[in-house]
Amino acid sequence: MRKIIEQAVITLDGQISTPQNWLPTRWAGEFEQLSRDLLFSVDALLYGRVSYENHAEVWPTMEEAFGDYAVRMNTIPKHVASRTLTEVKWNATLLGDDVVDAVRKLKEQPGGDILKVGTGGSFSRTLLEHGLVDEYLFWLFPVIAGSGERLYDGIDTTDFDLIDVKRLTNGVLGLTYVPNAR
Repeated sequence: MRKIIEQAVITLDGQISTPQNWLPTRWAGEFEQLSRDLLFSVDALLYGRVSYENHAEVWPTMEEAFGDYAVRMNTIPKHVASRTLTEVKWNATLLGDDVVDAVRKLKEQPGGDILKVGTGGSFSRTLLEHGLVDEYLFWLFPVIAGSGERLYDGIDTTDFDLIDVKRLTNGVLGLTYVPNAR
């Protein structure tokens, strides 16, 4: 069965909504290489509508600046959860009305792991509530944003087990968790 990995970049105060303000200063080096390794290790991307629309607008213009990373972003198959979109582009397909069933079927298909892109919206909450994410990779940036959307704000208490920690030389921590099996 395919594994779904949800990746998020987050500040010390739990903010996820403005990575464009703080991620670029720590992108180069280890974080860039680990992000590249992860993107090239999966067979598909999973998006909610907002993240999909944001990425579909910018990534097609990034190939000159980001090379094969952007080419991979633009060519890898994408699956999009949306209640409002009726069509998608950018090598994407809509999951349909029952996203829980669609994601379960996607996990059962042959192939490699799936990377969930964008965190915090209703789709991430749905995946969490239905136990569909197998692994969470939180990149904790040593930044306090002060305001903005928080990671899983308002969600019920949910337990996880820490299975890996990566400490990058730029101060970023990669924290990998799996849902608690207890």
